[in-house]
Amino acid sequence: DCRQYTNKSCEECLKNVTCLWCASSRRCMEYPVRRVLPPADLCELRSARWGVCWVNFEALIIAMSVVGGTILIMLGVCCCCCCCKKKSKKQVSKGPDKDEERAAREREKRRMRQEERRAEMKSRHDEIRRKYGTV
Repeated sequence: DCRQYTNKSCEECLKNVTCLWCASSRRCMEYPVRRVLPPADLCELRSARWGVCWVNFEALIIAMSVVGGTILIMLGVCCCCCCCKKKSKKQVSKGPDKDEERAAREREKRRMRQEERRAEMKSRHDEIRRKYGTV
């Protein structure tokens, strides 16, 4: 029974994990398991200790809220970063296809111009050979 540790020390009371220490009244009582936080009529949050004597419920709630909020913000930022990376990868994958198509068209145009120039040079050389009778 936790009540036997009333008016003793916090450490003695909290050796039993089912006990709650109220620092203002120096009472040791059963932790109200059905409620997450002890009700104010039982003990104020700033005076309530559970698990360890050096952390009160008020500080514990604030710390847990800050840690939880930080984790949620970090998860949100990570999700946003992942979504942005996926979008940029999609854009990058679309971009090179268009660039590759454009480059292939340019290569084909150059090849056609080069063939036209070769045919033109061949016809000039053939003309010169005929003119001078070297054919």
